[in-house]
Amino acid sequence: MASGDDSPIFEDDESPLYSLEKMTDLVAVWDVALSDGIHKIEFEHGTTSGKRVVYVDGKEEIRKEWMFKLVGKETFYVGAAKTKATINIDAVSGFAYEYTLEIDGKSLKKYMENRSKTTNTWVLHLDGEDCRVVLEKDTMDVWCNGQKMETAGEFVDDGTETHFSIGNHDCYIKAVSSGKRREGIIHTLIVDNREIPEVSQ
Repeated sequence: MASGDDSPIFEDDESPLYSLEKMTDLVAVWDVALSDGIHKIEFEHGTTSGKRVVYVDGKEEIRKEWMFKLVGKETFYVGAAKTKATINIDAVSGFAYEYTLEIDGKSLKKYMENRSKTTNTWVLHLDGEDCRVVLEKDTMDVWCNGQKMETAGEFVDDGTETHFSIGNHDCYIKAVSSGKRREGIIHTLIVDNREIPEVSQ
């Protein structure tokens, strides 16, 4: 050992060794679109230590350092409405694992398909920023960028209007029967008398 410098090679937690270990344990990342926004779920699984860490939007929700059982499930809650989420860990073969995410007891794919039937989503640019407006059709709740909006419903000749405001912009969602049973009710977002096109989630 050369004299004069006997400090350890890496002093801080961000040493290449540490960050490499941190990265190799990240096994799955999911983006989940809920009414209050899109949430990122990250899962670390140490297949040697059995370590399990769940992050929601970068915040640690669950940390288990040593697990003798490498398969199983972790349940936690996501978003303002505390939606139940479960990560299932299954052994596929030998040392390979499969990770599946369930939201409200349904596979993520099924959940998102169901959501597209029960919600409408619009994205628009207002006052220099993007706004994501979500209508929950079953409750008629309206969300904008993660905030549940104060709304006022009103009956009009051809349907209903749900009024709310974003900043100083007048907004309303118009619900009109399509006249076709299969299509049901058509919802349209109007902001400052301008119709906003809908996006798919």
